[in-house]
Amino acid sequence: MVSQGAARTARQVAVVAVLAAAVAGFLAFAAVRHGFFDLKVYYGALNFWVHDGGEIYDYLKPGTQYGFTYPPFAALVMLPMAYLPWPAAITVSVAATVVVSAVLIGWLIDPIVRRQGWNRWFVLAVALCLAAAFEPMRETVNFGQVNMLLLFLVGVDLLRLLPRGNRWAGVGIGLATAIKLTPGIFIVYLLVTRRWRAAATAVGTAAAASLLAGALFPNASREFWTTALWNTDRVGELAFVSNQSLRGVVARLDPERPSTLLWLALVLVALAVWAWRARAAAAAGDETAGLALTGVVMCLVSPVTWVHHLVWLIPALILLVDDATAAPARSRRRRALLAFAGIAYALLCSRIVWLWEKDFSGVDGFLGSNVYVWISIALLVLLPTSSRPAYRSSTSSTGGRPPASGTG
Repeated sequence: MVSQGAARTARQVAVVAVLAAAVAGFLAFAAVRHGFFDLKVYYGALNFWVHDGGEIYDYLKPGTQYGFTYPPFAALVMLPMAYLPWPAAITVSVAATVVVSAVLIGWLIDPIVRRQGWNRWFVLAVALCLAAAFEPMRETVNFGQVNMLLLFLVGVDLLRLLPRGNRWAGVGIGLATAIKLTPGIFIVYLLVTRRWRAAATAVGTAAAASLLAGALFPNASREFWTTALWNTDRVGELAFVSNQSLRGVVARLDPERPSTLLWLALVLVALAVWAWRARAAAAAGDETAGLALTGVVMCLVSPVTWVHHLVWLIPALILLVDDATAAPARSRRRRALLAFAGIAYALLCSRIVWLWEKDFSGVDGFLGSNVYVWISIALLVLLPTSSRPAYRSSTSSTGGRPPASGTG
């Protein structure tokens, strides 16, 4: 006879296989192929710099306005790409995204798995299938973007090192900031929540990495900090529907004359709400909520948040499920949180904003072209921060073991 454990494993394998096939079919139908466009920009810029004797920030992908927009330290990190054939560069990009995504999502689902007593490999496999269908994730892979690598670096600090009081906490945030400036908001998070040592480590790491790049590549560093950083034409059109930030909302209201004053006012409101909620999460010992809230507000206040940048919402969506499973079974709270997570996830898989790509005028255009922004605002305001903080804090600081008083 087949044991109950073996039968359960067989059922789980079958569920994962069916789900993976369904996701593959969905991707074949719904996913847009970008031909690793952004990776081609990096690859072309690095080869132009290394092999053709040009300056990296002078490069533009032929026929486009797009060039290398990251700081010089990012060029240093990506430098080996200039010595790889193009297929190998694609392989490294995709493999790195898959690996760090699996590790990070594994950390985020760990409290759910332990509390519910579920099979870890099964939950992780299901979560990765769902992540593959998530539009920001599939855009990250199809563009050859670095979003998940940066999220992983920040996650190492906030989910693994900081809860343990590790003296290296802040290094990941500092490196992420040196590679791309927007994760620097996590340094602000450390300051707002009074983690002075980790903030100093992050600042020191970012500065050291930038100075190293400056010493190795003085011309490129000079051009980036004095010219390329301020050249917004290299980034793209602010009113483009893919820009799901507050700046994008304002730009779509009046593409010809977007109000900078209105945008700044909205940014200040968003930052005030975030600072209040982030401090409450830190006081409750909920570092996962701190990561989630800061990722959400980063997407809102950044001048440009393309759809692929919204992978920073993944911790918030998983946290909704975490808090839902911590609520009493059949309770109104559990149903509300699961509905919130399910609706937000479904919309973020749907490409719904692209229905208004050509025309975002009128009330329907205002509401529809900014759907992902509305989801980010809802997460910023409504994301739970303390329903199970003791559990999450304890599992992070004890290597994944639940506290003695827990329900897992």
